[in-house]
Amino acid sequence: MRSVKIKQVLSALERFAPLPLQESWDNAGLQVGLTEAEVSGALLCLDVNEQIVDEAIAKGCNLIVSHHPLLFHGLKQISDADYVQRCVIKVIKHDIVVVSMHTNMDNALDGVNWKIAEKLGLTDSAFFAQKTVEGIEAGNGVIGCLPSAMDAQAFVNLVKGRFGVECMQCNELLRRPIQRVAVCGGAGDFLLGDALQQGADAFITGEMHYHQYFGYEQCLQICVIGHYQSEQFTSEIFRDIIQGECPEVRTEIAETCTNPIIYL
Repeated sequence: MRSVKIKQVLSALERFAPLPLQESWDNAGLQVGLTEAEVSGALLCLDVNEQIVDEAIAKGCNLIVSHHPLLFHGLKQISDADYVQRCVIKVIKHDIVVVSMHTNMDNALDGVNWKIAEKLGLTDSAFFAQKTVEGIEAGNGVIGCLPSAMDAQAFVNLVKGRFGVECMQCNELLRRPIQRVAVCGGAGDFLLGDALQQGADAFITGEMHYHQYFGYEQCLQICVIGHYQSEQFTSEIFRDIIQGECPEVRTEIAETCTNPIIYL
């Protein structure tokens, strides 16, 4: 079996979700480490924290692929002052490379929002709020249709079941059938107007500001399921890319739940 270098895995991920697709404020791509090393295993996750690094060490993975970047801002020191700095120290000490595919994966064809649509069983899915970046088709959200229309309560129950949601924030239940559904993982309230304009009956996202709920009564069913919950299946995308492009690489979807929010 041929050996695969970390830089080859990184290239495969970036071919799928090119870095120019990331938003201007983001910091996707290589976070920490040297990419000439051979891959011993890739741990796939949503966030990087100390527990994730420990899991990578325990499983013999010298590559962590996350959705959310470990490093959003420049570090002025590397100490034990916070979990980000402690993670940097630990991954360097254990020769682990950290790579993050964030808003470039959100905006990519067959990326995060397509995975959400897939989990809902949507058909005829397409970008809405579509854009082209350096000749690459991209978009901030995905819209598609349920196989058959359903009432609002049944739809809410479907979403809760598919995403393992303990509780969901919604506006008042729509008094007409829901079939056309728009989705945006993470913080997607900026797309509410676009979803309505595209004829969506429902809009699913991870988090939303309080005042954004006003004014959509009986226009659009809003379903806010939690940031972590909306993007939890992103690791499956990473796995499929790596297994398709670098089948020799062992991939492990992280068992550690990094959601910092608990429901009491």
